[in-house]
This record gives sequence, C-alpha cells and structure tokens, in this order.
Amino acid sequence: MELINNNSLLKTVIFEVAEIAEYLWQRGWAERNAGNISVNISHLLTEDFGKLDDYPFFKLASKYPELSGKYFFVSGTGKRMRDLAREPLNNALLIRLNEQGDGYWIISEKKDAVANFRPTSELPTHLGIHQLIQQRASSEKVVIHTHANELVALTQIREFCNEERLNKLLWGMHPETMVFVPQGVGFVPYVTPGTEQIAIETLKALKKHNVVLWEKHGVFAIGESVFDTFDTIDILGKSAKIFFLVNGSGYKAEGLDDEQLDILKELSANF
Repeated sequence: MELINNNSLLKTVIFEVAEIAEYLWQRGWAERNAGNISVNISHLLTEDFGKLDDYPFFKLASKYPELSGKYFFVSGTGKRMRDLAREPLNNALLIRLNEQGDGYWIISEKKDAVANFRPTSELPTHLGIHQLIQQRASSEKVVIHTHANELVALTQIREFCNEERLNKLLWGMHPETMVFVPQGVGFVPYVTPGTEQIAIETLKALKKHNVVLWEKHGVFAIGESVFDTFDTIDILGKSAKIFFLVNGSGYKAEGLDDEQLDILKELSANF
C-alpha cells in the first residue's frame, strides 16, 4: 500500500518483524498459528489519513486511554508465523486507536476489502502492555509472544513454577543470562489463554520484568526493537536448553553459585 511504500522506516520495521517471524518458526516456537507480535509505530506515522470512516472500525472490551491515537503493526488472528515471514502485509495489520482508546480502525484495509481479517486474539494483552509502557514512560515499542520449547518445558516441572527458583535456574545455567536479563523473568500460573485475567496477571508481572513466562503455555517479552526482544527470549531459552541437555545426559546441572552470580549482576550494569 502507498502508506508503507512511501515510508522507508516503517518498511524496515515490517521487514524486521518478518525476519523474526521466520526465526520463531524455524526454532519450532510457532506451531500452526501460535504466537503474535505487535510494534508501536506511532513515531513513524505523522501524516493525515483523511477520512477514517473509509476503514473498518472495531470496539474493544476495555479502554486504553494512554494509547489514544496510537498506531500499531500487529500480527493477525489465525495467521501463521511462517506466512508472516513470507507475506507480512497479508498476515499482519496496521491499526489506529480512537481518541477514547476503546476502539480501533484497521488502516491497512478498506471497508469493502474481500479478505478482511482481525488482529491477534491476544490483542487485549498486547494493548495492556503497550499502555503500561506509556504509563512508565519507558522506551520499549515491541511485544512478542511465542512458545519457546525449553522455557515452556520448565513450567511442566512443579519445582520451577516458582519465580525465585525459576530465575535462579535460568541465571545459573549461562553467564549471558544474568548479564543481559538481570531483572529475570516474571511467572504467571496457568490461566486460560486469550482471557482478560491472563492480561491482568501479565501486566502485574511486567511491572518488575521485561519477560513473563506463562505456565505450560509460552513467553511474553517486551523490548526497544524486534531484534532486542527476540534476543532476550533466545538467551533465556538457551539457559533452559543447557539445563535439559545436562540433566538428560544423566548428570545434575551444577549452575553458577551466588558469588559468581553477584559478580555478573554488577557487570550487567555496563550493558
């Protein structure tokens, strides 16, 4: 569409989303239509779109007043990451929230478009997270939800369905984890996906963390760029994988001790 073709910065973001979608699929973290991505692109769109009545409009069940007039690039409901990687504009949408923050226009479609589709069913969680980012005036713009295998597997072990034990394990398996994810991960006990309750619990956990692990389901992470956000999940996933590799070979993973972790935590301030 002309809006994207005339905006090189927006095109770059869309290509980055497509690249990361391919990574998620290749890792086996995005079976069928699993996972979703959203990016706040408001800083890239300054032009007037004319009559918003020309675009399909949808009401939201909740209000997001801090997102009034904001623009987002959001993966579509029922869409596969492998398809998003190949054809991003056929599998994701540009949306604009109304002034009340309780509805949105799909500005990448016209009302009479034959193949209209909607944003991800996890849109309330994504919008709630973007609103939290606005409220704390931080610089994150990206939200990624994916089913990182080893991280989900950890939550099938009752011992690690505990935030303190979970983080001690993840930090202990690889030095990079403490250096790049010093705040650790938040943990949300199992809640039915796509519900308002899981959005509420995720927002609580994100007040202290940039990554949240949903029990027996997947990961939600926020970051300043699509690549940074993926990298955070990737680092955590590697720690979990190391744990399973060692234990699966018949040995017990030793992990870093408290003194070693304290030194790494001090180093993390430089990153």
